[in-house]
Amino acid sequence: MGCPRKSKLEMALYLEVNGGLRLEIIVAKTSGFCFGVSRAIRMVEDSLEKDSKKKIYSLGPIIHNRQVVEDFKNKGVEIIEQLDQAQKNAILIIRAHGISPEVYEQIKENNIEVVDTTCPFVSKIHSKVSECSKSGYSIVIVGDRSHPEVVGIKGWDKDAVVVENEDEAAGVNISGKACVVAQTTLSEQKWDKICSVLKERIAEPEFFNTICSATSDRQREARDIAGKVDVMFVIGDPNSSNTRKLLEIGSEYCPRTYLIENASQLDVNILKENDRVGVTAGASTPDWIIEEVIGKMNQINKTADEELNFEKMYEESMRVLHDGDIVKGRVIRASDKEVFVDLGYKADGIIPQEEISDNPDQRTGEVFKAGDEIEVYIMKVNDGEGNVLLSKKRIEYIKGWDRLAEAYSKGELVEGFVSEVVNSGVIALVSGVRVFIPASQLSDRHVDDLSKFVKKPVTLKILEFNRQKKKVIGSHKVVLQKETEEARKNLWENIEVGQILTGTVKRLTDFGAFVDIGGMDGLIHISQLSWNRIKHPSEVVKEGQQVEVSILDINKEKGKISLGYRKDIDNPWESAINRYEVGSIVKGKVVNLMPFGVFIELEPGLTGLVHISQVSRKRINKPQEVLSLGQEVEAKITEIDREGKRISLSIKEALPVIEDEAQAKNETQDEVIPDEHKEDMKVTLGDLIGEDTGAEEK
Repeated sequence: MGCPRKSKLEMALYLEVNGGLRLEIIVAKTSGFCFGVSRAIRMVEDSLEKDSKKKIYSLGPIIHNRQVVEDFKNKGVEIIEQLDQAQKNAILIIRAHGISPEVYEQIKENNIEVVDTTCPFVSKIHSKVSECSKSGYSIVIVGDRSHPEVVGIKGWDKDAVVVENEDEAAGVNISGKACVVAQTTLSEQKWDKICSVLKERIAEPEFFNTICSATSDRQREARDIAGKVDVMFVIGDPNSSNTRKLLEIGSEYCPRTYLIENASQLDVNILKENDRVGVTAGASTPDWIIEEVIGKMNQINKTADEELNFEKMYEESMRVLHDGDIVKGRVIRASDKEVFVDLGYKADGIIPQEEISDNPDQRTGEVFKAGDEIEVYIMKVNDGEGNVLLSKKRIEYIKGWDRLAEAYSKGELVEGFVSEVVNSGVIALVSGVRVFIPASQLSDRHVDDLSKFVKKPVTLKILEFNRQKKKVIGSHKVVLQKETEEARKNLWENIEVGQILTGTVKRLTDFGAFVDIGGMDGLIHISQLSWNRIKHPSEVVKEGQQVEVSILDINKEKGKISLGYRKDIDNPWESAINRYEVGSIVKGKVVNLMPFGVFIELEPGLTGLVHISQVSRKRINKPQEVLSLGQEVEAKITEIDREGKRISLSIKEALPVIEDEAQAKNETQDEVIPDEHKEDMKVTLGDLIGEDTGAEEK
């Protein structure tokens, strides 16, 4: 359940035996706690420190190791088998093996505070089984049906078939599609054998090798060591499936293979002179137990003058460094370009600036100070000048893979920053790991220039994760869409007509401007942008501009919001109308010619209408016969409708008086406005400035 770690157990020891004979002890690098177990132990310890006053329960043993369970019990963690055994206002630990959805539901109903230590790799199996089950697949689980992990997995599909061996696999008969998963601690050999049988028993099988990579590495190393040694010790709890698999592998390659829980069970009498001894340990075995076992072996290794001390040998071994080791050191000093580290070695270590962090803006002085204890990766024991070349970001890279694996299995978000543009997308660095973001997953809107995201922080959801292939794909779009959906929901719940909001202009069209008001776009119609007549919204606002708008109308059924931008205080009618009186002669400019009359602009934003019957003393069929756009004219104000905000004008009444009344009578057309034109006179202020003449949203 995680990547192999390096520790003081990572070595081969040559110890003196019986007056000068040598005994070689080989300790597996992968011995002891894996990522999932370490994580579970850490979470329980954090709970004990954080909530020391609350009662803490564990739903079953936290891990398969009696010593660890007993230690936690002494610290106050009580093991229960049923939820009703837990007191109220307590904390419940979900063990690393995981549980079924029914148990989660019971916990929710009982309102119990939970610390869920389920291994991320087990959680991934739960998700896969649930997803395939809902899609109509039959589920087959390869593993030990009595193991808590398998019991938990089966809870996500009660009809799942559990197969423990090849004989049981031969009895499977599935005519449709089936999803086949493995217990994380299953051996690769057993998985391969059972799968070869299932291929013949399932019409459309889909195999998902969910064996933990750390388990595979541990079993592979145990197989290698067992093939080289005379005696093999497997340290761990006999109830641990992981430990039992190691015992099976060791026994297959080394007949003298023994399972022990701790140092007290080690029988030193079985060791012979010149024996090569192999040591490995299950994923639930703590380091201190492994050290005690090796320490007891050391007690039988004496020279004629003194008993060799294992701890002394460990200290001496630490003075030997190798490329690729991960060790701790103490910062001596940090300059602008490098950090000097005391490693307890004959030479100091140096971390160059480029190995501090993947963030180019982060300086060494901002990260380290003298006296800091840090963990470093050894790139070269000798850089050519006698110094040890170190890297800090390689450590973050290794840990970063663990963090990404957990985030992927839980669907959690991660933080990173974009480092470069590549073909079809960008690369973001998350804890030192390169995550590819396709261009289509970078934003919830089309992006023309990907480079504007470079050196910018980014929040991601991991869509695809393959540690073996070093492949990670993330999405920022999914994050934005979720945020937008939440903002939109909040907007609909709280929005009201008349509200004043601040938004961002997103898009301009011929008929108006679309503004993002927080999760949703509203439309400012071109007629609501300005009191003056405009031809295009770009005359008033620009894309990306922050604007203050008012809510004019809400249509939740159609998902539309109408916005206002122009302010009543800016209405030219309010400031100008008091300067005009009925009967006065005014000057203006022809701004629009219509079949029913002429619009005259008296001043910017204030327009009056001359009906066709009031254009000329001569009878005309259309205003264009005597007037043209832009022409300056005089007119008489015949009516001011303050409530309707309308001004009626007459050009002919502003003309000089004609002395020959008979001639005037012959030339003047009927003063009575025909019925068919009366409606044309009902022109609002919107008509005067062109509100109703613009295109409508399609």
